[in-house]
Amino acid sequence: MELNIEYSNISLTNEKMEALVVFVAEDSDLRGSGLSALPSQLKKNLVDSMKLKVFSGKKGKSQQLFSGYTKIPQILAVGVGKKAELDAETIRRSAGHAGKLLTSLKANKVGFVVSSLLQAASETDVGQLLVEGLVLGAYEFNLYKKPQNNKSNPKSIKIHCCDPEKITSLKALKAGKIRADGTNTARTLGNLPANDLKPKDLATEAKKIARQYKMECTVLEEKEMKKLGMGMLLGVSRGSREPAKLIILEYNHQKAKQTLAIVGKGVTFDSGGISLKPGKNMDEMKFDMCGAAAVLGAMKVIGQINPKLNIVAVIPTTENLPGGEAQRPGDIVTAHNGKRVEILNTDAEGRLILGDALSYVVKEFKPDAVIDLATLTGACVTALGHLTTGAITNNDDLMEQVRIAGNSSGDRVWQLPSFPEYGEAIKGKYADLQNIGGGDSGTIVGGMFLEHFVADTPWVHLDIAGTSWNVKYIAYQPNSGATGVGVRLLVDLVQNWTPTK
Repeated sequence: MELNIEYSNISLTNEKMEALVVFVAEDSDLRGSGLSALPSQLKKNLVDSMKLKVFSGKKGKSQQLFSGYTKIPQILAVGVGKKAELDAETIRRSAGHAGKLLTSLKANKVGFVVSSLLQAASETDVGQLLVEGLVLGAYEFNLYKKPQNNKSNPKSIKIHCCDPEKITSLKALKAGKIRADGTNTARTLGNLPANDLKPKDLATEAKKIARQYKMECTVLEEKEMKKLGMGMLLGVSRGSREPAKLIILEYNHQKAKQTLAIVGKGVTFDSGGISLKPGKNMDEMKFDMCGAAAVLGAMKVIGQINPKLNIVAVIPTTENLPGGEAQRPGDIVTAHNGKRVEILNTDAEGRLILGDALSYVVKEFKPDAVIDLATLTGACVTALGHLTTGAITNNDDLMEQVRIAGNSSGDRVWQLPSFPEYGEAIKGKYADLQNIGGGDSGTIVGGMFLEHFVADTPWVHLDIAGTSWNVKYIAYQPNSGATGVGVRLLVDLVQNWTPTK
């Protein structure tokens, strides 16, 4: 469903629409929630509902009412919780809750009120937060479903921002929509089935973004990767009839003084290879390219916000299948940087393709910092569940920037330790390295494997295995499917970039 955004700062008494969304604090009346300017006819039923405690303004709660006011016949009240606990993420989630309910309003034009209560709770422009949440919450993946009840479920809704206090601006609203649209692009890529999203299709999407936003896009084929010595990436792709690709997407700014590389794991389907995964839930392994999806979604936003930073996006993409030519446990391959790696488990393939991509981007582009995003380990889900992304780093200053970007965007991260002793687990018996540690601390060991391929470049690895699909308890996330995690984190990171030490 497409949301078209409008802005108005005229009096609410002069507005006309089919429904209005208002945000109400738990410990407050309408005046305290900044809604005293609502037309008296419109707010009567809402006031009565609050007096009777049918609606309390509690976080995550909402109530749909018929107002009896002809200009605005429906009202959706959404609780934001206690004033003292109100912050940017609460506002974003409250708007996401409203976004999920838009189709139930059966309205083609829906307004929302921007109030001083909301703006006081956030350093970020509240208009941006509200639109971001609304668009994220309204996302649906219905590409493979036959349309039903089109009249009651419109394909597009006009969202009208009512801002009589002139708190926000159309520019801020557009910024929120751009960020949400980029996230929704990543969601859709993640949700596509593996028969419709292959490595070549990710390359096509990257080329499309490059054309649209005047970036450079290069796609290396297997023959070129072989010349470059990318034995780890090519080893993973051997079991599939679909050729692997290495996608390079470059954004350059004339005033940029530094270069950031972002690398996303793009395994479009992961069966585990010869080390075959159990059949249960293997359908979810189409999500093993959510790191690549996040990178492409972020580049789509970056092309529109034009940060003063050069950005190189690299996506190693392949399938991991158990074909007759597939890589075997016990095989030894040579990485792009010359290190020999013993394959003990073909299902630990993400670190192999990322290792070659990291080594390539560090050597060829000499970036000032590198961020990689990958659905790398099930161990990360065990450690942090589905609400927090795990992080491994070799640079505390860069990690702090990522942490701040995670908090501001809602894509929260938690740094895991990387003491040298953890690295002992991946010292090879017959080669320089082995691709698994063979025991516990799987998320840390996987991250430390990647560290062998970034040289001295400041680097943060983000393990999004738990946060990239089927996340619950966050109102702007879909009830199932890809979340687009990492897009808004990367956008906040580049917008607030400071040189690494």
